[in-house]
Amino acid sequence: MNAPDTPRTIRIHPDDNVAVVVNDGGLPAGTALPGGPTLVQTVPQGHKVALSDLPAGTAVRRYNVVIGHTAVDIPAGGWVNEQRLVMPEARSLQGLPAPQPPADLPPLEGHTFQGYRNADGSVGTRNLLAVTTTVQCVAGVLEFAVERIKKELLPHYPNVDGVVGLTHSYGCGVAIDAPDAIIPIRTVRNLASNPNFGGEVMVLSLGCEKLQPERLLPPGSIPISDERQGPDVVVLQDEKHVGFMSMIDSILTQAKTHLERLNRRQRETCPVSELVVGVQCGGSDAFSGVTANPAVGFATDLLVRAGATVMFSENTEVRDAVDQLTRRAATQAVADAIVRELGWYDAYLARGQADRSANTTPGNKKGGLSNIAEKAMGSIVKSGNGPIHGVIGPGEKVNRKGLIFAATPASDFICGTLQLAAGMNLHVFTTGRGTPYGLAECPVIKVATRNDLARRWHDLMDVNAGRIASGEASIDELGWELFHRMLAVASGEKTWAEKWGLHNDLVLFNPAPIT
Repeated sequence: MNAPDTPRTIRIHPDDNVAVVVNDGGLPAGTALPGGPTLVQTVPQGHKVALSDLPAGTAVRRYNVVIGHTAVDIPAGGWVNEQRLVMPEARSLQGLPAPQPPADLPPLEGHTFQGYRNADGSVGTRNLLAVTTTVQCVAGVLEFAVERIKKELLPHYPNVDGVVGLTHSYGCGVAIDAPDAIIPIRTVRNLASNPNFGGEVMVLSLGCEKLQPERLLPPGSIPISDERQGPDVVVLQDEKHVGFMSMIDSILTQAKTHLERLNRRQRETCPVSELVVGVQCGGSDAFSGVTANPAVGFATDLLVRAGATVMFSENTEVRDAVDQLTRRAATQAVADAIVRELGWYDAYLARGQADRSANTTPGNKKGGLSNIAEKAMGSIVKSGNGPIHGVIGPGEKVNRKGLIFAATPASDFICGTLQLAAGMNLHVFTTGRGTPYGLAECPVIKVATRNDLARRWHDLMDVNAGRIASGEASIDELGWELFHRMLAVASGEKTWAEKWGLHNDLVLFNPAPIT
């Protein structure tokens, strides 16, 4: 381990002509870098320093990938930031590399977790009562009812972890027959059958909305058992409801039936192959691709080796790595699906007169990420090194094991919602700038990219990957630590977000018109 005041940078690849400053607080002008140039100006932590003279127009390489070209002359030891770079054009979706997938990784056996088995064969990591809504109009009523359920009913059902209302902004005032309306509809439908809800489907409807319960959950869309003959629907406009408390009483009465069945469930030993893990990053910085995301990628490989399903997502944050994706595709059909989804999203952005460059935030740039090309190279490593086995569109449910590209927007809230709809029962979220992101429907393991963030947010971050940058741990060691933490959380250990009760709203992706 280096002394705290030792100047330290990280150069990802020998051919890179920039390196990232590791030291907390950055390094002042005049600092001599070991084996490198002397800084000609102060360079903040996480930002890039030129390792040689970079005349205007020079290709800047990080991860051995061109992340831009210098807009001005930058001397060795100079600060390389977004104002001094011109972002490269997006790679064409034509003429991409054909699949040359790496060999499947050797099986990993002997690891289990304690989960809840469902009648449809899926496994939950939590035992939750979820109430699905068909329209935003009922959200206030449901919020009131959920508080009553928590206070009056849950104490009688100790094996139930909680109750969540699946509220959203959809259901009416929308062009519900437009072609793209299938995305939010199937998202809400598939959210209702998330493995953490134990197969109990309870629906709250207003009654006059465009998204009627029978359209949301048509016959055959949910498994039926001997005890459950179909979705349990409470309609607020039903004539039997006289006054507000009548509505609340109906919701609580139906909730009791579901809680009784959920309370009979017990955790049992399950193989790791029953995990469906979503990986995501938010509030990213230049360390995301150096510490946290590589550790997640190592853990991704371990999970896939154990037979689990792992989803990586965020269209704009993999777009600049599309050639890597098609090369890693297990089959040509998978490669074609990747190109189809990213092409559709390119067109979606173009309709709004935007492109992938709209992704990066002020926080990303303050953390050292100059543009989306650089951000994408650090984001993609969450997917590990194995072949990509499948692709699903936004709102679709995953239907196979292995490494899956779930094509979602990069928005933290929308990506998390779509991964839940796909069947995610465990979430891993990396952050460099810091975010209190959490989900009520699924445990979220938060991974900090930097020691400073992990120290300051000690009761919000579950894993500190900053130790990789400081030389205290290797990527492999952090990957194994994260893997074991996942099994513990899947077995019931609470994350910090769960301990504090922090969670974000569900946010649907609706590219269809609003009326």
